[in-house]
Amino acid sequence: MALAVWVLVTVPAPLMVFEGTHRWEEDPEVSTALWWTVGAVPVLAAVVAAKWTWYTGQRRTASAVAAAVVAATLISAVFLGATMAVYRWVIPLSGVAQWRSVLFGSVPLVICGAMVGYLIERGRVRRSRAATRRGYVTGGIVAVVGALLAQTTVQLGAEGSTARFGPVEYGAVGPYAASASELGELRLPAPGQYAIFAVGFAPRDPDCQVTGVGTPAQSAELLTIAPGGYGGDAASYAWVASFDVSLPGAYSLACRSSDPQASYVVGEVPQIRGAVGALVHWPLIAIWLLGAIPGLLISADTVRRRARRRSAPGAKVEL
Repeated sequence: MALAVWVLVTVPAPLMVFEGTHRWEEDPEVSTALWWTVGAVPVLAAVVAAKWTWYTGQRRTASAVAAAVVAATLISAVFLGATMAVYRWVIPLSGVAQWRSVLFGSVPLVICGAMVGYLIERGRVRRSRAATRRGYVTGGIVAVVGALLAQTTVQLGAEGSTARFGPVEYGAVGPYAASASELGELRLPAPGQYAIFAVGFAPRDPDCQVTGVGTPAQSAELLTIAPGGYGGDAASYAWVASFDVSLPGAYSLACRSSDPQASYVVGEVPQIRGAVGALVHWPLIAIWLLGAIPGLLISADTVRRRARRRSAPGAKVEL
């Protein structure tokens, strides 16, 4: 449960709050996201220290305090390092961050949080914490929520990690594509990959066909998770599909979607930093499974604890 809450607070929450409180053309900065992480560290340390104190016994000795603080520091360092790695290599947002300052500056917060957790647990009456069937329900709920948040996190992370968004200038299709010189025609200057962008609120799952002189029609490959928020004050764009051409020249674009008034334009493929640039192409089921990992771990831990309790002589499993 601590892992699930930590992931929620330090990765999806900063991206979603920024999305809801800032203008769509603004990008989140890595320093803001890391502030969320620093703020969550003492709470994590308090939880770890309290759990450690419960397992080892509520001894009122200096060695017990030191053990709780050391355990909380080591585990918090692993959690903090993992989140920093996410923002360094998976979702490298714009801006700069003082990585060493964040890491070493969190140590006093961890110590304070560990002391608070130790004192709180030491003052409580110790009760049995046998694994119950509620663990399965909790794990299932966390897995479903994590799967849904994973898709949103990849989308917002890709938007915030985009290093370059090419100008839309190669052609378009649709009534509101004002940048197209000739509706439905493309003028592609070089071989390579090009991106198809949905304009405004156009559906993000169009069936687009690209045809060139002497070239059979090819279907554009849809992105599994379409990052958006590209553009400026005039219009917003979402990268929904891409296609490859082997020769420069004139091509035609035809896109069918559920909205007959939708517009789609062709431009350069956005450059997305970090591993999130590959995650937008992953199968959706893989993204869901990635987000469901904390919930699956809760269910697996419940199975392990209940099996161990059943194997204990004379033990009863609490329902």
